[in-house]
Formats: sequence, structure tokens, C-alpha cells
Amino acid sequence: MRKLKVGMLLFPEITILDFTGPYEVFNKAACFEVIILGETTAPVKAEGGLMLQASVALADAPQLDILFVPGGKGINNLLTNNTVLSFLEEQGKQAKYITAVCTGSLVLAAAGLLQGYKATTHWRSLELLRMFQVETVEERVVRDRNRITGGGVTAGIDFALTLTAMIGGEEMAKIIQLQLEYNPAPPFRAGSPATAGTPVLLATREATKFMLETRRKIIRELLQAQASSATPLP
Repeated sequence: MRKLKVGMLLFPEITILDFTGPYEVFNKAACFEVIILGETTAPVKAEGGLMLQASVALADAPQLDILFVPGGKGINNLLTNNTVLSFLEEQGKQAKYITAVCTGSLVLAAAGLLQGYKATTHWRSLELLRMFQVETVEERVVRDRNRITGGGVTAGIDFALTLTAMIGGEEMAKIIQLQLEYNPAPPFRAGSPATAGTPVLLATREATKFMLETRRKIIRELLQAQASSATPLP
């Protein structure tokens, strides 16, 4: 089996688990060659301050079989980063699979890679994804042809196991799941807005209100700029 090259995008203020959850799965799967990508290979600071470093700069990246974009606070900058968006758009022309977890889906949408596809993202950002005219589905993992997206943060493990099963087979994915002892039994039923209860839901909405409003403004301005620069019909 030829290993498929998985390009995992690294950027400042990334959400660690968005990245490391899928990384643990991909790194154990014999069907993947993992390539850690960054705009440069300089160390970057993730949310909370942990330092991470890419091994390959975008300018030096080979053609990838699988594009993967995680989420995090840092996507605010990625949404208007022409270097990153152009890279994704160009790689997406030949990549076999185009994927994201959490708010990484917003970056794919900004690069025009989710147009005409169903996708998901973190529950708090579904409305933002719809701003790009993307049909959203509230599921842990959504596959629409060669676009595969995961919900918020922990859904990255589900996403990576799903992709592993597609490429390497279910047995490989199951073995990796057992190696990771991925057998969720959370202490609370608060992992979904449908089960968290009203007080927790309201408090979470309030805690993320500023982030949502900031990101909504960035996307609105981005879409307005794209619309104004579009070539008018003859």
C-alpha cells in the first residue's frame, strides 16, 4: 500500500487537541505519511503557550494526497492570509481528500474548497460556516465525496479514525482506536448543546460571544471584499 501524504497545517494559536487528536491516529496508521506544515518552519505558540514547530514550509511542500486544517483562535488570521489560502486552493486541485476539524472548516470555506459540499464545524461556529453558503450538518463527522470534516475539538479523533478506515480499512482503524483506548465515558453529559442544560449553554454562549462576533465581522468583510473584486458578467 502506498502511503498517502497527509499535510497537517500548523499555525499560531492553534487548538492543541484539534491537531494532536488526529495526529495520534495518523501517526499510528500504516497508510499515512504525516507532514507537518507551516507558513515557515519557525516555532509557533499554540493556545495556552505550548510551542510547536512545522517540519516543512508551505513553499517547500510536495503535492499532498490529504489536506488537513485544524481550528483555533489563530484561524482569525488565516481567514485573510493569502499565502495560506492560496496554498490550500492550489493543493486542493489535486489532493485526493480535503479535510478539516473544528473551525478549520471555516478556513477551507474561505479558500473556496467547500463550495457545493456539506460540512460541519464546532457547534458554536455553524452559523459562520453558513455565511460561506456551505450546507452545514450537525454531526461529529461529515463526509461529502472527498470532503471530510469533523465537529469541535474532540471530534478530531472520530474524524481521523473514519478517514483511516476509508483508506486503510476498518480493522486498522479499530486497532488504532484500541491502542489509544478511545472509549469515551465523560463524567458529564455536557459535551453537546442539546444535552448540556440551559445554564451551561447560556454561560458557554456568553463566554464565546466576543470570539463569535469578532470572527463574524472578519468573515463579513472577507465576503464583501470577494464580492467587490469578482469579475462582472459581460
